[in-house]
Amino acid sequence: MDDDLNVTYITLSGHVEVHQYRYLYFVIMFTAYFLIICFNSTIVFLIMIHKNLHEPMYIFIAALLVNSILYSTNIYPKLLIDFLYQKQILTYSLCLLQASVYYTLAGSEFLLLTVMAYDRYVSICKPLQYPTIMRKTVVNTLLVSAWLIPVCELAVDSTFYANINLCSFTLKGIFCNNSIYSLQCVRSAAISIFGVFVLLNIGLFPVLFILFTYTRILIVSYQSSKTFRRKAAQTCLPHLLVLINFTCFITYDVVVVRMESDFPKIVRLIMTLQMIVYHPLFNPIIYGLKMKEISKHLKRLLFQLIK
Repeated sequence: MDDDLNVTYITLSGHVEVHQYRYLYFVIMFTAYFLIICFNSTIVFLIMIHKNLHEPMYIFIAALLVNSILYSTNIYPKLLIDFLYQKQILTYSLCLLQASVYYTLAGSEFLLLTVMAYDRYVSICKPLQYPTIMRKTVVNTLLVSAWLIPVCELAVDSTFYANINLCSFTLKGIFCNNSIYSLQCVRSAAISIFGVFVLLNIGLFPVLFILFTYTRILIVSYQSSKTFRRKAAQTCLPHLLVLINFTCFITYDVVVVRMESDFPKIVRLIMTLQMIVYHPLFNPIIYGLKMKEISKHLKRLLFQLIK
């Protein structure tokens, strides 16, 4: 706490040997951030310029990749600055903002994956009704809702955290997440209850809905021809891989961090780096390789660049 300026500073203690390897860390993470921006932006660009990709499925993929760019931009600039400075600190208000944006975008990712699962469900299980159900206004409404619902819920959650009394000023991480829960002097029942509500609403319920839709898709595909099953697998498999990947990382973040498990610092760092490096790079790669139409345009673009 800085009494003169009445500003509370939080120390991020999750870095390992940052003083010794600061420049190596900086180069690696800067490269990762650059690749994340390039890979995600390339797929979004391809979806924007090719009219045959202006379908709900590809529009939702573009929205998911834009979400990945925002997700990374919330973390990387501050992380890169920390590598170059002697102290890894930030004000509590900025820490709270970073955590709120982080979980807002994580919630948006779950809801976007839910919307994508619903789109595949309608396309495969109700193909004749697809043009009627997935109209442009419906697609726009689903996209806005996927971003607006987490914003509203996390804004309320942030107001609870803004007024708590702090007795600790050190986080066991390299960026601000729900470990700020451990900074409270007295655990707030309101924060805990509302946190569970948010987790259920933008985490568990969407995952259960996705599992339900893919179960229905699996049943319909099993009863159909081999060609139909192959086509369904080509469009659904990338979504499932992304869902499984993201769910595993968020489960670690929410459950393990919140339980304050006494993991070694190096293990925490490795898991955190996987969340902020592997996942944002995984999305564009899996969609670029597994989605046939996107892959075709991507290969054509690469050929033109090489030529």
